[in-house]
Amino acid sequence: MITGSLYMNRSKSMYQSLETVEEIKELALKYLDKYQPSKKSLQVYLYRKAIDGQSNTVEKSEVLNKIEIVLNDLEEKGVLNDSLYSELKSKNFLKRGYSLNKIKQHLSQKGIGSDLLKKTIEKIQEEHENADFYSAIRICKKRRIGPYRPEANKEIFYKKDMGVLARSGFSYDLSKEVLALDQKQLKIYEKKL
Repeated sequence: MITGSLYMNRSKSMYQSLETVEEIKELALKYLDKYQPSKKSLQVYLYRKAIDGQSNTVEKSEVLNKIEIVLNDLEEKGVLNDSLYSELKSKNFLKRGYSLNKIKQHLSQKGIGSDLLKKTIEKIQEEHENADFYSAIRICKKRRIGPYRPEANKEIFYKKDMGVLARSGFSYDLSKEVLALDQKQLKIYEKKL
């Protein structure tokens, strides 16, 4: 049986008051401990939490100013770093088989600036020769499409496989090239994965 005071304590912790910079910073650090967000993602999270927990007595601009103070402080201390976030996420996405276009799209949605985005993509291209080509092979292997299908089914599912690669952000020409690989060529390229 839940008593009234126990219920009130639980609901109070769900909608904690975020009135001071210290309270906002504490919430930000808890979130950073659990996740590795970009600056923009953390800003949105803190804003939602602050607005949900506030009564109508506090101005939204006041809350935004406090959040900005916390974000700048965390950035100065090196706890929040968009360039590191961008680099780690892009490497992780590349291992998963994301195309460069899909990586760009995802990072821009997370609030990564265009200059940093350009540097990240250039760094990937310097470190990995034909990054999109090998990512497309990873997608094919993961989804068992294209060169990983049995020979009898390749022609039947060609359009479907092209669609899968197109939705993954790969160009038409690259998709055709990957789907045309035979088993001997595939073994050579797999060694470089």
